[in-house]
Amino acid sequence: MFKQLKGFLALLVILILPLGLAIGASSAVPGTLNYVEGQVSIAGQPVTAQSVGSVQLEPGQVMQTGLGKAELLLTPGVFVRLGDNSSLRLISPNLGDTRVELLNGRAIVEVTEIFKDNNLWVLLDGSSARLDKEGLYSFDADARQVRVFDGEATVQANDHAVSLKKDRELALAPPFKTMHFDAKAQAAQNPLYAWSNLRSEYEAQASMQSARTIFVGGGPNWYGPGWYWNSSWDMYGFIPGNGIWYSPFGWPFYSPWLVYSAGWYGYGLHGYGVVAGARHVSASAVASHAAGLGGAHVSGGFAGHGFAGGMQGGFGGGGRR
Repeated sequence: MFKQLKGFLALLVILILPLGLAIGASSAVPGTLNYVEGQVSIAGQPVTAQSVGSVQLEPGQVMQTGLGKAELLLTPGVFVRLGDNSSLRLISPNLGDTRVELLNGRAIVEVTEIFKDNNLWVLLDGSSARLDKEGLYSFDADARQVRVFDGEATVQANDHAVSLKKDRELALAPPFKTMHFDAKAQAAQNPLYAWSNLRSEYEAQASMQSARTIFVGGGPNWYGPGWYWNSSWDMYGFIPGNGIWYSPFGWPFYSPWLVYSAGWYGYGLHGYGVVAGARHVSASAVASHAAGLGGAHVSGGFAGHGFAGGMQGGFGGGGRR
């Protein structure tokens, strides 16, 4: 109940925010730089916060970190985050076949939404992992290891194809057997996990603000689900096409229609509080509730919750040029 209340309060904050915000149509493609801190370079050239939104990896180019971290956008709703002393190559930026290769260090991939025609691949030490479901995936090139905190992946190593599910890990060496791991313990020990959780929270807040602005402003910038530039946060935010989608960390992403209808009907989140245990709540479920039909269609089962601190202000950085 407390988590539902936090989500409801966060939505109210967004509904009363002023509209001094520019929302741009999506122009982000897989490989677009969305956040950077510390020492980061692309194709050997340093990038800074001023590069966010205007720089992207081209096929074959490598992004490398020293004492720094970076976030790249892949397909809408998919973020790849690179830890300290790591490097990653973009292999294919195509929406129907998106491939990146982790060369060294660590990366976490957050998949908030995935479509059946998406083919998301992470290559690692001669092996490849296809991300089949929404979830959270960790890759360690130095340890030659893949972990699934949530979701499901298919790992192809040599002539083996291994299905890797929630709370399972795989060492990329014979005998290619999956093992259980303590997700909570690993999350507590992994600085990249904590940083990714924080980034996911900010992404969700920026996305909800953008969703509200799109509809309250008459919707001229609404082009369907995808990446939308938010000038207040100096980054792209993911906006789903309908209902509410929860990130693997539990942060909610609201569609413009849902934010608009919540304000119109006066329900906020409390009218369909069952969303606290859902991956996705459809727009039709919200519409049914607004019409007095009751109930909500819920799919998925990963626990979601509202924002911990409401609007806290965005990271600094330059706007998209």
